[in-house]
Amino acid sequence: MIPGFEKIIEKKIKEAQEKGAFKNLKGSGKPLPEDDIEIDPSLKIAYKILKNAGYLPPEIETKKQILKMEELLKNLTDEQKILKTQKKLNFLIKKYNILNNFSVKNELNEKYFQKITLHLNKN
Repeated sequence: MIPGFEKIIEKKIKEAQEKGAFKNLKGSGKPLPEDDIEIDPSLKIAYKILKNAGYLPPEIETKKQILKMEELLKNLTDEQKILKTQKKLNFLIKKYNILNNFSVKNELNEKYFQKITLHLNKN
């Protein structure tokens, strides 16, 4: 970071606090929500950056939808709504499995490509 820049930032933050700019913010005084999806620790930072930018990989978005659908299903009592929700849930699970299988295949293909490239570069 540029020398002295931190002091300017801290000064601006302090001024904003004194003016009350941070009062009544959504979620103020509450703990930050935990991520509801298990992510490989080596990828956690990358996913957090993508999430903050408003984008997550399709398999993560689908997993979130599955979790919401399962929660919704627990609270339903109407048999028609239960059947409709179960169909949607089954579709999402199939979609998730396809997306994950695709990701694994891509990862394996990438590793294979790297091995071939290394081998060809040696010769």
